[in-house]
Amino acid sequence: MVGTHALVVYRNRAALVKEQTGDKVVIALAGGEQVKVREKDFEVLHPGQTANFQGLDETGSPDDGPAIGEAWELLLADGGNPVSLSELAELVYGNFTPVSAWNTFRLLLDGLYFSGTIGEIRPRQKDQVEAERAKRAGKQREETERSQFLERLRKRAPELSSDGTTDDRRFIQDIEALAYGKSPKSRTMKDLGLGETPEAAHALLLESGFWSATVNPWPARFGVSTVQARQVPPPPPVDESRVDLCRLPAFAIDSPWSHDPDDALSLETDGDRQILYVHVADPASSITADSPCEREARDRGATLYVPEGSFRMLAEETLPLFALGLAETSPALTFKIALDASGKIADTEIFPSIVKVSRITYEAADRLITEGNDPAAEVLTALALLAERNLDRRTLSGAVHIQMPETHMSVEAGEVRIEPIEQLRSAVLVRECMLLAGEAAGLWATQRGIPLPYVTQEVADLPGKVLPGLAGSYQLRRCMRSRALSTKPGLHFGLGLDIYTQVTSPLRRYTDLLGHIQIRAALKGLPPLPVDELAARVFAGEAAAQATVQAERSSRAHWLAVYLADKKDLSWQAVALEKKAARWLVSIPALALETQVSVRRDLNPNDELCLVLKSVNLPTAEVVFAGE
Repeated sequence: MVGTHALVVYRNRAALVKEQTGDKVVIALAGGEQVKVREKDFEVLHPGQTANFQGLDETGSPDDGPAIGEAWELLLADGGNPVSLSELAELVYGNFTPVSAWNTFRLLLDGLYFSGTIGEIRPRQKDQVEAERAKRAGKQREETERSQFLERLRKRAPELSSDGTTDDRRFIQDIEALAYGKSPKSRTMKDLGLGETPEAAHALLLESGFWSATVNPWPARFGVSTVQARQVPPPPPVDESRVDLCRLPAFAIDSPWSHDPDDALSLETDGDRQILYVHVADPASSITADSPCEREARDRGATLYVPEGSFRMLAEETLPLFALGLAETSPALTFKIALDASGKIADTEIFPSIVKVSRITYEAADRLITEGNDPAAEVLTALALLAERNLDRRTLSGAVHIQMPETHMSVEAGEVRIEPIEQLRSAVLVRECMLLAGEAAGLWATQRGIPLPYVTQEVADLPGKVLPGLAGSYQLRRCMRSRALSTKPGLHFGLGLDIYTQVTSPLRRYTDLLGHIQIRAALKGLPPLPVDELAARVFAGEAAAQATVQAERSSRAHWLAVYLADKKDLSWQAVALEKKAARWLVSIPALALETQVSVRRDLNPNDELCLVLKSVNLPTAEVVFAGE
C-alpha cells in the first residue's frame, strides 16, 4: 500500500498520493488535477512526506553538471552494474529526497547517461553517450540554423548561392510541397504566421527569390505528371496483313507546333459516292489491355499540353513507331467511310493499312485550296467541300456552332508568346472529317455489338433569340450541358449527331486508345472488353483526363499572368458579352481571355471597349482590368 503524500510518476509526470479509496488511489498532478488510478498505473519515486510540488521541475532537460558525469563514469568503472533510483540519487545529489528522486528520474527519462527502469538503472556505454551527444548537438545546431533562416525569411532576404548547394533552399521543402499542392500544411509557413495555402506559399517563394515567375505549380496541384511517360515503349507494330493504300494521297493537316500527328485524310470517288479515308495512328496494334503502356495511359488520361511543353500520355519513343508522316510510310488503322449523294454515311469499313502521309499545316492547306491547281489542291478542295456539306447536314440536325477567340501560347527560354488562331477553312475540313470518323465508328460498333466509349450531350435549353457575334456565341455556350462519357450510344446535342465516339487521337487521348483496343479485338475475332470492365476503364481515364484539362487551363492562366506582369497600364481592346449586376463580362480576343470589369459608360452586347490592365497576381493567376 502506498503512503499518503508519496511522490510517484504517472505517465512520466510527477504526482502526489492524496488518499486510498478501495482499490483506487487518488493522485494530484502539478496542475491541480486529481485522478483516480490503480497502483499498477504509477511507480513510486519517493515514499516520504511530499507536501507540494516545489522544486519538481517538469520542463526542459536535466542539467548536464559535473556530478552527473562523475556518477556515470563511476558506475561504468564499477562494471556497469545496475543501481536503484535512490542509490543513483545519493550518488549524484548526495541525498535521496523527493526533489533528488524526481531529478534522478528525469536523468533516466532523458536517456543520455542512463537507461533501464526505476528499479534497475544502468550507465550507458561511452560510444552510446558520445553518439547521442553528437546527435543532440547536430539537432541543436539545426534548430539554431533554422531559427536564423526564419529570421532571414521574415525579411525576404534568404541566403542563395549560385549552385544551390550551400544556401537556404534546404529549409524550404515543406513550403514547396504546400505550393505544389502535395501537402496541406507547412511548418515554416505556420512558424512565420502565414496562411497555409498553396497561393500563400507560392507568393513567399516568389518574394524570397527561391522561385522565379517561370515556375508553374498548377499541374502538380491537380496531380498531373510533368515527367514524360516512363514505361517501356510498346513494341513495334505487329507483323500482320495490312491493306496497302500508298496509292492514295494522304494528308496530315495540323498546326505548325504539333509534333504528334495521329490522323490523316484521303478521298476517292466510287460512282456517285465519295469514299472518305480517315487514317489514324495504330498504337493498339501492339498496346493491349492491361499492358504497362495501357495502364500508364489510363493513369494519365491524356497528353498534357501546357505552354512550356508537352508531357505525353505514351512514351516519347512511341511517336516514331506510330505517328503518321514521320517516316516514308506509316502503319495506320483506316476508317473507310462511304458517303451517299446527300453526304450521309452509307457504309463503313475498318482495317489495318499502310499509308504514305504528307504533313501540311492549316495555313498551307488553305493556300492550296484557294490558289492551288495541282493534284494535292484538288484533293484538299474536294475534302473541304465534303466537310462543308457535312457541316450543313449537322446544322440541319440541330448542331450548335460556337466560335470564341482562340490563341496559341508558348514559352521559350522563359519568354511567353501568344499568337491568335485564325478560323481557317482547312480547320473546318479536319474537324468535320474527324466527326465523320467518330460517327462512323459508332455506327460500325453498334451494328456489331461492340461496346465503345461514347460521347453524349443532353439537349440544351437554348434562348429564343440568339445574339449575333461573340455575345451570341457566349450566350449559346452558357446554355450547353456538359458532355458525358458512356458505354451506351446516345445523342450529342451540340454536334447534332445521334451517335458519336472519339477514335482519331489514340496517341493523345486514353479513351480513343481504348476504343482502338476494342475495335482491334473485334477485327481479330477476339472478345472485346465487357461493358462493366470497359466502363471502369473509361471512368478512370476520364477522371485523369479532367485533371489534365484543369491543369492546362490553370497553366494558361499562370503564363498569361507572367506575360502581363510587366504590362501594367497598357490598353487592350475588348468586346462586351453580358452585363452581370454592376459589371460587364468581356472578351479580350488578343488574349482569348474573358474577365469581368467595371465600366463607366453604357454598353450593349458586342460593343467594343478599351480596357487598361490594373494589376497582376501571379500566385493566384489573377489579372484585373478596368474600363477606360
